[in-house]
Amino acid sequence: MEEPNNTTQHLLILRHSAVSDVAMLPHAIRALREQYPDLRITIATRKAFQPLFKGLDVEFLWIDVCGRHKGICGVWRFASEASKAGITAVADTHGSPLSLLFASLMWLFGRKVARIRKGGIEKWFRLGYSSSNAIPLKHTVVRYCDVFRRLGFTFDDPTPVTSRPECENPMGEKRGTWIGFAPFSAHAGKTYPEPLRSEVVRLLAERYERVFIHCGGGREQQFANQMEQLYPNVTALGGRITLEEEFALISHLDSVVSMDSLVMHLGALTATPVVSIWGATHPELGFLGYGCQAEGVLQQEIPCRPCSIFGNKPCKKGDYRCLHSITPEMVIERVEQLITQQHE
Repeated sequence: MEEPNNTTQHLLILRHSAVSDVAMLPHAIRALREQYPDLRITIATRKAFQPLFKGLDVEFLWIDVCGRHKGICGVWRFASEASKAGITAVADTHGSPLSLLFASLMWLFGRKVARIRKGGIEKWFRLGYSSSNAIPLKHTVVRYCDVFRRLGFTFDDPTPVTSRPECENPMGEKRGTWIGFAPFSAHAGKTYPEPLRSEVVRLLAERYERVFIHCGGGREQQFANQMEQLYPNVTALGGRITLEEEFALISHLDSVVSMDSLVMHLGALTATPVVSIWGATHPELGFLGYGCQAEGVLQQEIPCRPCSIFGNKPCKKGDYRCLHSITPEMVIERVEQLITQQHE
């Protein structure tokens, strides 16, 4: 397969945060790799995110935004490192001020550069429409692909992942039906509230052989530990497994229940049926797990939704009714629906 031009031989793809956004990048890289199997691709990201790119035949340049590559001087240092690595083109899929500086430096060094167009104005206007008839915005994965296309690459949008990766199960031999539950997010507008999440755990534990709670530290860990103590078939994952092991575990689950967060995207990467719960944000803004079934989306179309692109704004009503209106029974019913579809 010919290269798009004779100057694009070693492509650097930049995206170092947030992890949910990084987890959408492999879909775009897979489509690019299928069309250009001989292209040398290097990912500029954090070392912790390496497992997300397993099997894509890529190299890495690690970014340390809190240390060596912090601030303007750090960006200059990283640009120098990228130049010495033989980079000939840069795809900035991050779109931050510092990535703009990096891309500008690489352009001054004579490299071809393309940057992501996030569609901020489109998303801002979309916040004014809660109607289900509103036109969905371009998916983030497609926006990543568009960055590569502006560098001269020609390829189709990626097809969703449809087969499970071959990963060793970190939780041992699987018996019965296993369900994952990820009720947390960095923002309240995307976190399933108490006591609803406790009831979801109870209902899942009654129906299925094992339930895994995906969580971080602090209060998330406390909740997961409490559920583990209450139900013998519930396992709290926080602090027990790595990102690579979490990825592997999700590939063995029959279904995973997630908010608009990382676990939803891990489900999309492993072809695991996902029930996604949406509150302040909206799947039509372009952040639904790529290829996730529409049947798995749980949301209530109320006038004040969506109120935020990223879920980081406080609820204007003060009660997060968008999340409280999604009952545990609705969640369980949707899980059962997706599992039944798998066996038909």
